[in-house]
Amino acid sequence: MSKLTPKQQRFVDEYLVDLNATQAAIRAGYSEKTARQTGAQNLSKPVIADAIQERIGERSEKVGVDAQYVLKRLHEIDQLDIADLLDDTGKVRPIKQWPKAWRTSISGLDIHELVMGDIETIVRKVKWPDKLRNLELIGKHVNVKAFESEASPGDDRPIHIEIVNPHAQS
Repeated sequence: MSKLTPKQQRFVDEYLVDLNATQAAIRAGYSEKTARQTGAQNLSKPVIADAIQERIGERSEKVGVDAQYVLKRLHEIDQLDIADLLDDTGKVRPIKQWPKAWRTSISGLDIHELVMGDIETIVRKVKWPDKLRNLELIGKHVNVKAFESEASPGDDRPIHIEIVNPHAQS
């Protein structure tokens, strides 16, 4: 691999902070006036692009997060079942009894205790992960391709679309 200049190495380091080429160029010491162009040019240089990919790979390996991990977690979230949180009477189980997938996937938990005289009421609200967004992310995964058209680019087969007017008289 070709050696990066110190400024290019700094650009790579700064780019990995927020994946913003313009800001990385500025923080690496390039001119603010031309930072946008410089950032884009740097990203197009094979030696810099390779260094960035290498560092991203190292970081992914170090933390154990890759595409397979993300898809596995999305699948776990998709499989969450509210019945796992409730006992046989419909009351919310203690959090320690929840499956780990629930404990690590909910986006919020609100618990309100209301006391009126001798009556105590506890209101619990569990905020689920956004299941539709989750399915969308699974569908966009490279191996799933759920949202790609069956017709491939350059396919000359006609696409049949039937339009039905529910108000038309037979």
